[in-house]
Amino acid sequence: MVRRLAERSLRTTFGVWREILYYDGHDQAIVLVHGDVEGAADVPCRVHSDCISAHVFNSVECDCREQLISAQIFIKEHGRGVIVWLDQDGRGNGHMALMLAADLAERESIPQTEAYVRLGYAADRRTYHGAAAVLHDLGVGSVLLLSDSPDKAKGLRDRDVTVSGTHSVAVDLEEHPALRPYYEDKLARGYTIGALNREGV
Repeated sequence: MVRRLAERSLRTTFGVWREILYYDGHDQAIVLVHGDVEGAADVPCRVHSDCISAHVFNSVECDCREQLISAQIFIKEHGRGVIVWLDQDGRGNGHMALMLAADLAERESIPQTEAYVRLGYAADRRTYHGAAAVLHDLGVGSVLLLSDSPDKAKGLRDRDVTVSGTHSVAVDLEEHPALRPYYEDKLARGYTIGALNREGV
C-alpha cells in the first residue's frame, strides 16, 4: 500500500509533468507523470534508482543520468508516460557500499558486481514493489518499460504489473567509450543491451 503525500505541477526541460510524492510506510518514491496515463496501455515507464554520483556530482562512471534524460525525451515524444524515482542508491546497498565497491573494482580491475560480493554485499538488492504499487495507484493499464534490465521487468510482473515490452535506454558506446566495461558487466548479469549485443560481446 502507498499513499500520496503531496502533488504539484513541475516545469522541466522536457515539458510540464505532474510530480507526486508517495510513501509506503518505510520509503518515499517521487513520481513524474506526463500526460494522461490512467487506464492506458503501453505507457512508457522508467523505474529509476537514485544515483547521487551521477545526478548530483556529475559522475561519468555510470549511465544513470543519461538513462533518465533518454526516458524523459522518449516520454515527451510519446505524449505520456511515468518515471518512478526510487531511493535505492548503490544497487540498494547504500552509498557507502557503492563507494567501497567502486574503489575495490578500480584497484583490482574487477567488475563492480564482483566487488560488491567480495565485500559481503548483495550484487543487487533493489526491489520494485514500491514502483508496482505506484503504477497500480495511477491506474496504468500496462507499461512499456524503459530499461534493459530483466530483473526490473520481472520485479514489476511479480507484483501484477503488465509489462507489454521493453525499450532500451542504453547510451551510444561510441560517444561514451569509457562505459564499455560497465556495460559488459551489465550484459554478464543478463541485461539486453543492444549496443553490445550487436558487436557480439
